[in-house]
Amino acid sequence: MIAYGAHAFVWIGDWTTKTGNYAIEQAAKTGFDFIEIPILRPAEFDAASHKEALSKNNIEATFSLVLPKDSHMPAKPKKAKDFLFLALDKVAQTGSEYLGGCIAYSLGTLTGKAPSQAERDTVVEVLKEVADYAQERNIKLALEACNRYETYLYNSLDDTAETIKNVGKDNLFLHADTYHMNIEEEGFYNALVNNAETLDYIHMSESHRGLVGTGTVNWSEVWQGLADAKFTGKLVLESFAAINPDLAAATCLWRPPNEGSEVLATEGLKFLKAGAEKYNLGI
Repeated sequence: MIAYGAHAFVWIGDWTTKTGNYAIEQAAKTGFDFIEIPILRPAEFDAASHKEALSKNNIEATFSLVLPKDSHMPAKPKKAKDFLFLALDKVAQTGSEYLGGCIAYSLGTLTGKAPSQAERDTVVEVLKEVADYAQERNIKLALEACNRYETYLYNSLDDTAETIKNVGKDNLFLHADTYHMNIEEEGFYNALVNNAETLDYIHMSESHRGLVGTGTVNWSEVWQGLADAKFTGKLVLESFAAINPDLAAATCLWRPPNEGSEVLATEGLKFLKAGAEKYNLGI
């Protein structure tokens, strides 16, 4: 069954105890099934307060992250693993069962070269341990593919899915993102259908990161691809209404979106539900 979620950055620019609980409240008020929580600083994350807010607002949560620059997995595998273990502990403390995003690399870390086999092998070995740690806490993992300007390590769904298969853990899945796909893939349809086996989570994000349906993403191809892939995972609205300095630097977002938070959220949810209904998604 399809579940509808939204990234917290639809409403807030930085996650703190206060702003995070506000975003949880807004996501529930808008009618989303879950909120995606960016756990960028797990050591500071107030799991108890956010667990209470999720329960109070009757909404679930998934989590996402990017590794810090000093914990880029191919270069610093132990630091990456320790960071992910701490994040997974916090995820478990909220009662959530999902952690996705850039769990194998730091955004903005570029080497000037294509990924080496040794780098990919390191990722596979570390993710095996991380997946086992997550499984003990009943948590699913998802590895995201991002565009070439933000990472050199995983740009296409095919490359990302290959690593997921090499890890060989039942709780590791593919995290797609239409913004990144719009840059990297030859088309949306084949990329989605060809990776249906591992695809479980998708950011529905416009080419300009604003209101979905108002940019250059070929949404009819996205919807048809998801339908033919028999996708039954999580559809996540990812629009950025408020940008923190770290996010701006990593994603090169230098101007505000084309709409405010309320429009991005309400119209975005309508867009997701209308597309899923039109293409009989999840049926």
